[in-house]
Amino acid sequence: MVRNSPLTSVEQGFDNLAHRLLERTPTSGPVSWLVEFLVFGVKQAWACVFGAALIVVLIGTKLWYPADAALARNDFLTIAAVAIQLLMVLFRLETLRELRVILTFHVVGTVMEIFKTDAGSWSYGDGGVLHIGAVPLFSGFMYAAIGSYMVRVFRLFDLRFTHYPPRWVTVILAAAIYLNFFSHHFIWDFRIVLFAAVAAVYVRTFMHFRLYRVTLKMPIILSFLLVALFIWFAENIGTWSTAWMYPGQENGWQLVSIGKLGSWFLLMIISVVLVTLVYKPQAPDGLDRREYTGQA
Repeated sequence: MVRNSPLTSVEQGFDNLAHRLLERTPTSGPVSWLVEFLVFGVKQAWACVFGAALIVVLIGTKLWYPADAALARNDFLTIAAVAIQLLMVLFRLETLRELRVILTFHVVGTVMEIFKTDAGSWSYGDGGVLHIGAVPLFSGFMYAAIGSYMVRVFRLFDLRFTHYPPRWVTVILAAAIYLNFFSHHFIWDFRIVLFAAVAAVYVRTFMHFRLYRVTLKMPIILSFLLVALFIWFAENIGTWSTAWMYPGQENGWQLVSIGKLGSWFLLMIISVVLVTLVYKPQAPDGLDRREYTGQA
């Protein structure tokens, strides 16, 4: 199978090793499905390596960072995030092409952070010099971690799509979603309309993803929801670490409202559209592109 996008050299080495180890496993039955399940888990973990590293740093600084350290915790988090990103590129875990997408996530996220903190949607602790207004620069890397995950799953799972909508439609939808994150503070929140628009645009779209020998598919809207759920879990870790806080968490940590799932779900649309501007959605092998990518 020709991949949607090539693996990095490091990933190709791991992929070759994995195939040598797995080539003698049964091709059917419970053992085969267990292998496919384990491969799925390993690929997901590998795709999350940037975000997982950031979470480890957040937890570590929450538990052990000295309160009287000369370097403010916010600045340490920013330096650590930059170091993680550089290591990802130097060790060829991400390509320079993907880095451009990730930096776009960084900019898009930081702009929204500046506005949202000024509006009081959430807040960061004081201290440090590496910040823009009330926003520490490490905040943009949390959005970059989402971008890193998105571009990596495209490669690792060789994502293909059936009935993918025209990209110009998805760009307009993503722009409307991003605008609403700002405009709802001044006018009516169009979130319900946007949810309906997402359903209308993507209702026929299925995502095909390759594990080891098996290729599975699921409605792409379901994949948006599942990723949003995992981001919500990560967000709870972030607020527990006091890296940032929502109103009501200042006097003691509590779970982030489940209503935030809607925001993360809509963010998935923006994320996918940004990635597809670099990795053009492709149909599964052997299918007519015009019929199965919404370009007919």
